[in-house]
Amino acid sequence: MLRLIKYLLLTLVLLLVCVGSALLAMRFAIHGREVRVPKFTGLTPLEAERLANSQGLALAIENHFYSSDVPAGYIVSQVPAPTTKVRRGWKVRVAESLGPQRASIPNLVGQTERVAEVNISRRGLEIGSVATIHFSGAQPATVIAQTPAPNARNAASPRIGLLVCAPDNAQTYVMPNFVGQPLPASSTAIQQAGFTLGKVYFVENVGTSSGTIVRQSPPAGQKIVAGATISLEVAR
Repeated sequence: MLRLIKYLLLTLVLLLVCVGSALLAMRFAIHGREVRVPKFTGLTPLEAERLANSQGLALAIENHFYSSDVPAGYIVSQVPAPTTKVRRGWKVRVAESLGPQRASIPNLVGQTERVAEVNISRRGLEIGSVATIHFSGAQPATVIAQTPAPNARNAASPRIGLLVCAPDNAQTYVMPNFVGQPLPASSTAIQQAGFTLGKVYFVENVGTSSGTIVRQSPPAGQKIVAGATISLEVAR
């Protein structure tokens, strides 16, 4: 019995040693693939790429920014920050400096989106995000706001974001239901609301009083624009 206990204890000790060795090896394997992100700011893209490759990292230039402190053609910012621990193969995203802002920010408000894009490109700038909204009183498909503002002197990026009025910016209404209503009153309501009374067809409709609307186009509930033409079918 004593020999059996000793054998079990020895087996348990060996098992613990094996488990501990495996955990230690795994820890070294994981941390052995980790590196600290070097400082890329102040380097040229070529120098930064060489440094990244030497550390087993990937480098991606994803943005360009104006900077009065970092000369044009040098890295101005990076993510992750220097000394951050990452795994080998990690992609470090950097931004390249354009130097101090020299290009003037044009006034694009009131221009069509296409014309605005041409004017931006001519100045060596870039198109940023373009958002579209419905805006009462604005011309459809024209720029109603921009970022940075016209003639801005402290722009951070060469990208200009545009806010464009929707091409279908005309005010819309919901078509009312005229079916079952008398023609004279409905005609007056249509014209007073700023719509156009189109063709009026008189049809045979058994069981419906003469002069009552039995069908309309557009149908009730459909969206229509100001000045839309409304046609009616009326019982004889």
